[in-house]
Amino acid sequence: MRRAGLGEGAPPGNYGNYGYANSGYNACEEENERLTESLRNKVTAIKSLSIEIGHEVKNQNKLLAEMDSQFDSTTGFLGKTMGRLKILSRGSQTKLLCYMMLFSLFVFFVIYWIIKLR
Repeated sequence: MRRAGLGEGAPPGNYGNYGYANSGYNACEEENERLTESLRNKVTAIKSLSIEIGHEVKNQNKLLAEMDSQFDSTTGFLGKTMGRLKILSRGSQTKLLCYMMLFSLFVFFVIYWIIKLR
């Protein structure tokens, strides 16, 4: 198998010009090996980084799914509470609720008046 490029014209075993043709070919091969190794290291680094990103995405998706289920349960809880408040406001307990609010306001003003007189 013959390669085109440096050292093509020299017959095997003939190192005419003191092997300069072969040394140029070897220099190119060494440079190619060095660049290949550098590229291999970069690809390995990118691969490990993409794997880490994948793990982080999975963890974030799991966290979001947990938050979604918690929000759903909270929404259900708040919906039930609002339903109970609507029932409470429609019933005959409205008077009781108004009395409690008026009593709370009265206590608030009494406390405010006592603090202001000091």
